[in-house]
Amino acid sequence: MQHDFSEGKVSRQILAQALPLTLAQLVHLMYNIVDRIYLGHLSATDSMALTGVGLIFPIVSLIGAFTSLFGSGGAPLFAIARGAGQEERASRLLGHVTTLLTLCSAALIVVSYLFRRPILFAFGASEASYSYADAYLTIYLLGTPFTMLATGLNGFINAQGFPRVGMLTTVLGAVINLVLDPLFIFTFGMGVRGAALATVIAQAVSCVWVLRFLTGKKVLIPIRRDHLRVTARMTGEIVSLGVVGFIMMATNALTQVACNATLQRYGGDLYVSVMTVLNSVREIFAMPVHGITSGAQPVLGYNYGANKYARVKEGIRFTTLVGIAYTLLAWLLVLWQSRFLVSIFASDAALLEAGPPALRLYFFGFVFQAFQMAGQSVFQALGDAKHAVFFSLLRKVVIVTPLTLLLPMMGLGVNGVFIAEPVSNFLGGMACFVTMYVTVYRKRLLEANA
Repeated sequence: MQHDFSEGKVSRQILAQALPLTLAQLVHLMYNIVDRIYLGHLSATDSMALTGVGLIFPIVSLIGAFTSLFGSGGAPLFAIARGAGQEERASRLLGHVTTLLTLCSAALIVVSYLFRRPILFAFGASEASYSYADAYLTIYLLGTPFTMLATGLNGFINAQGFPRVGMLTTVLGAVINLVLDPLFIFTFGMGVRGAALATVIAQAVSCVWVLRFLTGKKVLIPIRRDHLRVTARMTGEIVSLGVVGFIMMATNALTQVACNATLQRYGGDLYVSVMTVLNSVREIFAMPVHGITSGAQPVLGYNYGANKYARVKEGIRFTTLVGIAYTLLAWLLVLWQSRFLVSIFASDAALLEAGPPALRLYFFGFVFQAFQMAGQSVFQALGDAKHAVFFSLLRKVVIVTPLTLLLPMMGLGVNGVFIAEPVSNFLGGMACFVTMYVTVYRKRLLEANA
C-alpha cells in the first residue's frame, strides 16, 4: 500500500483512493436507502411512511453539513501538511477535528429535539405525514455523534493512504443495517422506528471502527490526547476551508426544504414521496462522481503541497474525463429504466404513475453535474475556499432554489420543481468548471511551475 502520492501514475493513485472510497460511500448510502426501500413497500401505509422519511432529508443534510464543516475542512489541510512533511501540524489538525465533531454533535441533538415539530412542518409535513417523520427522527438523532465522528474522521484514514480501511468503515455499518432493517421493521413490527434504530446501531459500529483504527498502532498519524484541545487559530483554518463542504450540504438542505414545501402546496403528500424517490436515485447515481472527486482530493492536495504541479494538472484531467463519461452513461440509464428505478422504492400505484416522468425531467442534462463536482473538488483540494463557496452558493441559492419557487407559479406546477435541477446543473456546473480551468489549470499551476 502506497502512502506517498507524489510517486507513480496519477490516475492509478486517484483510482486507488477513489474506488474503495466510492464503494464505501455507496455502501454508506445503504443506511438510508435501504430504509426507504423497505418503508416504501409497507402496504399498510401506502407511501406515507416514505413521505415521512423524506421530510427529514434536510435535517440529515444539515448534520452532514456540520460534519463536512470540520471533516472536509481538516482532511485537505491534513493532506497538504503530510505532503510538506509537517507531521506535528497534521496531528494537531486531526485532534482539532475530533473535538469539534464531538461538541457539534451534542449541540445538534439538543436543538433538533427541542424544535423538531415546527421544523418538520416548515419542511413540508402534513398532519398525516408528521407522525411518521417524528417517529423516525426521534430515534435517528441519537446516532448523531456516531455518524459525525465516523464520517468526519474517515477522510483522515484515506488521506494517510488507507482507503481499504476507510471503505470498511461504512461496509461494516451497512451490513449490520441490512440485516437489522427487515428484522426490526417487519419481524418486530416497529415500522419507521425500527428503520431508525437499525441505522443508529449501524452508525455506532462504524464509529467504533474509525476510532479504534485512528488510535491504534497501524495508522501513520494517530489521534493524540494532547492534541484534542482546540485553538481559535487552527479552528479558523479548518472552518474557512470546511465551509465549502458545509455550504454545499446546507444549501442541499435549503433546496430540499424548498422542493418539499412547494410540492406539498402544488401536489400534496404524493409528490413529496416522489421527491423522496428522486433524491434517492440521484444520490445513488451521483455517488461515483463524488467518489472519484473525493478520492482525487488527497492526491491533488499532496502533490500541490509537494510542488508537483504537472501531476496536479494530470489529476484534474483524469478526474474530469472519468466524471463526464460516467454521468453520460448514468443519464442514458435513467431515461431507459425510469419506471424500474421508481419501483425499487415504491409499490403504490399512484407513485408508480407520477414518478417516472418526474425522474426523467429531474435527470435531464445530468452530465453537467460532473463539471460542477470536478471544479468544486479542485478548488477545495488546493485550499481555494472562496471560489468553492461561491460556486456552491451560485448553483443552489442563486439558481435552483429561486427556480424551484418561481417555475411552479408560472404555470408549470410540480414539473417546475423538477425542471429547476437540470437548469441549475448546466448554468452552475459550467460556470464553476470554466472558472477553475482559467484560474487554476491555466494560470495558478502554470505560474507556480514557472
